[in-house]
Order: sequence, then C-alpha cells, then structure tokens
Amino acid sequence: MRYKSIFLSKSRLLATKMIFRPCSSIDNQQKMSTMEKNNSKVTFAGNPVTLVGREPKPGESAPEFTVTGNDLKPVHLTDFDGKVKVIAVYPSIDTSVCAAQNRRFNQEAEKLNNVVVLSISCDLPFAQKRFCAAEGLNNIVTLSDHKDLDFGTKYGFVMEEFRLLARGTVIIGKDNKIKYVEYVPEVTNEPDYDKAMEEVKKLI
Repeated sequence: MRYKSIFLSKSRLLATKMIFRPCSSIDNQQKMSTMEKNNSKVTFAGNPVTLVGREPKPGESAPEFTVTGNDLKPVHLTDFDGKVKVIAVYPSIDTSVCAAQNRRFNQEAEKLNNVVVLSISCDLPFAQKRFCAAEGLNNIVTLSDHKDLDFGTKYGFVMEEFRLLARGTVIIGKDNKIKYVEYVPEVTNEPDYDKAMEEVKKLI
C-alpha cells in the first residue's frame, strides 16, 4: 500500500507538470517574436517592456479565450455570458500590489449585481486558490493563464521579457462588446479603480 501511495503521488505530480509545463524558452521566444506587438507604452519598475498581442478596442467584440480554473478545468469567456465582465489582470498574486488589486476588486464586486470579476494572472491555480482562501476573497473568480497565455496574447497583456501579464483592467458588457481597457503605464502601480467602476455602473 505504501508503494502504491508513492506511485499515485508521483503520477499526480507528473500529470500536474504536464498540464502546466510552459513552453521552453526557445519555443517561447520564437512564438513571441512572430506575434503582433501592443503599442501601449508600459514600464516595469521603470524599465520599458514589450507587450505581445493585439490591443482590443472599445466597441469591438471581445475575443473568446480559455484559461484554467481552480479545479484545473478549462474556463471560457462564454461561460459568463449575460453578465458584465470585469477582468482584473496582474503579474503575480505573490506581490503586494497584486494582492491589493484583488482585495479592492473583491470589495467592489460585493456591491454589484449581475457583474462578475475575473482575476487573471499567470500564477498556478493552486497559488490563486490559496491566496483567496487566506484572504477570504469570495467575490472574484481567479483564473490562470499560465498554460497557453491564451487570454494574454488575445488581449495584448503578455510581457515578452517575463512571460507574465502586465497590469490592467478590461470591462466587457452583457453583449460581449469591449467597453473599457486600461493598461497601467507602470506595472508596479495599481489600476484606476474609480474609472473602472464608473464604466461598470453605466452597464448595470
């Protein structure tokens, strides 16, 4: 029984590694180099970064994307049809600014009806789930873009230099049209919460 338990544990670990194994650095660089670049001017700790992917514009249809939920199952934008979607984008839950961003959006979400806050980063789902449990954040949906960067590349948030998402906010209406996009100019700063909530209140 002991050896069976060890075998099962190793099997689960291997499966997890296969699910979340990122592209090799060479493959990743080649893929990034051929993709469209976002022209938004963004810095990280004062240093310019290159954003990969097309910048969506208000009025356009929101591109469908697939990310990973806390239960390791695929989650799609269309899973939230009929609701106003606030997408909170950030580099990593393990930083103070990203943690503050999630706390603030969790607080705002509690006041809103028929609005869902999707919190997206390249953290693993385990880290996102652990953070929300520790902080008591029950009003946001944490989602991981680690596996394929599907959201990040379709919405122009991938920092090419780090394979992490830049900071920002995307608001999508019930009609799945993009209403608002913010790329925070300096990634170590928080987004404009007041402006985002102003846009949300126009849609509910």
